[in-house]
Amino acid sequence: MKKTLIAIVMAGAMSANLTAQEIGKHELEDIRESFTGTVDDIARMNAISGNRDLRKLAVDREHQGKTDHFFRYRVNVSGITDQQQSGRCWMFTSMNVLRPSVMEKFGIEEFDFSHNFCYFWDLFEKSNLFLENIIRTADRDIIMDRDVAWFFQNPVNDGGVWNSFLNIAGKYGVVPASAMPETAHSDNTSMLTGILNEYLRKEGYAIRQMISSGTSEVKAREYKIGAMKGVYRILALCLGEPPAVFTWRYRTADGEIKSLTSTPAEFYRSIVPADYGAGSYIMVMHDPTRPYYKVYEIENYRNTFEGVDWKYLNLPLDEIKASAIASIKADEALYASCDISRYYKADEGIADLDIYDFEALLGMDFEIHDKAARIMTRQSGSAHAMTLIAVDTDDSGKPVKWQFENSWGPSAGHEGYYTFTDAWFDEYMFRMVIRKCHLSQKAAGALDTEPVMLPAWDYMF
Repeated sequence: MKKTLIAIVMAGAMSANLTAQEIGKHELEDIRESFTGTVDDIARMNAISGNRDLRKLAVDREHQGKTDHFFRYRVNVSGITDQQQSGRCWMFTSMNVLRPSVMEKFGIEEFDFSHNFCYFWDLFEKSNLFLENIIRTADRDIIMDRDVAWFFQNPVNDGGVWNSFLNIAGKYGVVPASAMPETAHSDNTSMLTGILNEYLRKEGYAIRQMISSGTSEVKAREYKIGAMKGVYRILALCLGEPPAVFTWRYRTADGEIKSLTSTPAEFYRSIVPADYGAGSYIMVMHDPTRPYYKVYEIENYRNTFEGVDWKYLNLPLDEIKASAIASIKADEALYASCDISRYYKADEGIADLDIYDFEALLGMDFEIHDKAARIMTRQSGSAHAMTLIAVDTDDSGKPVKWQFENSWGPSAGHEGYYTFTDAWFDEYMFRMVIRKCHLSQKAAGALDTEPVMLPAWDYMF
């Protein structure tokens, strides 16, 4: 006991002497000597310093060719979309889930929605939500209040999730691609969002100044409507005006030419399942940093003032996989989101934890190997939405690999598709939208719990 006490005291004394320090001459010499300059290190330095893309040097040749693109269960899909230089993956994915049913309904072999149409209304509604948030928080400090700082930092952007599509499509409808084609600014959105954000910051600041000078909220909202006219003008000039009514001509698989005249809202109601919405579908998340079987809601994460916030059910991987397999077997494509930047080989359309060996290339271990730690340190997170369409299983029914339909065009990946191993799923898959009937009894029961509110700047988002 006495020896233990002495050891504890000595350890405490030693730790007390460890204080913040500069890198001095002695420390620098020690650090420099750690890079030994062996033949192996010199070879590494010569190879790495002359190649910008380290993935080409890190490819594990022994592992190549071991992952194929054949699947036991696959949803009936056709055609690949291309979001170009934009952050609209959530919109493309939400629509890609619906495209097969549209093709079946109208007997056509190809179809695509107008993403430009939904993008117009998405930015329009996000602008209104921003200005409403500015009015709501006008009495708070513009610098010190985190909500206000967040609003001005991010007035609008391309980003969104499945509930964002629900909010826009449910309010404004959808149209075929020919009814409102892409423009230079929907294909490459940085200039448009830059101009729009500057305008919104100007008008948001003006509203704050008005209210601080005694202007009523009624007058402030009258001013807001004028500001929204400016928003509409910017969007119309860059994206074109969205149609209130459209006529769509199409050719059936039998070669017959047909025509349909409709409003966007009528068209949307005609092509979605009767139960399509938040009442029958739920986003599930794999977030190992938080308790499972709980519902979480991200405060103010929506794109319309009256719309639904982003809400999800946190589940363990085995629950998510079981529901995903059931969905695919039912010929239902799924909205899914992952960190596709990790361990994927674009020219082969394969994501695999063993496809690169960076440890052998660098001669050191530099990675965070725990998913929860990667999330909390912001090393990894859900960054791209795609459509989950296939799963391959072994003879016992255990998943071996999966497949995404991407929205980067047919030349990306394997003819536009990405195959990923089940081990990669464990580490870098984050969320899916699943019909509630495919949940287990335990998971479905958790939907009745009160949502835990999370801020928009939470580390998971």
